Amino acid sequence: MMRLVVLGRDGVINERRADGVLDTGDWRPLPGALAAIARLHHAHFHVVVVNNEPAIGEGRMDPGALVRIHAHVAREVDTAGGRIDAMLYCPHGADEGCSCHLPAPGLLFELQRRLETDLAGVTMISDSLEGIQAAEALNMHPVLVTSGLAASLGDAVLRTLVGVEIQSDLGAAVTALLAREALHPI
Repeated sequence: MMRLVVLGRDGVINERRADGVLDTGDWRPLPGALAAIARLHHAHFHVVVVNNEPAIGEGRMDPGALVRIHAHVAREVDTAGGRIDAMLYCPHGADEGCSCHLPAPGLLFELQRRLETDLAGVTMISDSLEGIQAAEALNMHPVLVTSGLAASLGDAVLRTLVGVEIQSDLGAAVTALLAREALHPI
């Protein structure tokens, strides 16, 4: 079985901005996130990032800008000693009804197809309920971090999420994942 972790980008790896990350100058890593990805890499996990990019479909960002952002992210992660193996994104708006805009699981189905592996049980770390819903559709292990959108949900909502692991940030989620792996190696 492939050792794989799927991450959201905004709110998990970098600060989430209300208007979106539209160029490399908008991208700022969250504290400890790059080191957490390096820990995954050194533990022999493949890391894949999936995220919605509605700014493309809305005409607020061209696809070339996203290529530059992803290259920048990859360089920053590499400099920190980590590696991102792939980045998949949905360029559509939430109201376009596509199958790849989270919470729809299309991006995850595409990843599953490309890797020729079942994603059931694979950890997906997201800061949004949409990411968690997509992970649940494929029987993945959903982890919600409160370093992004989930911070505004409140404890009452978080307590209603049955079967969803909740962590403060990517570093805490990776620590928990690596501890589980030590107890139950693949």
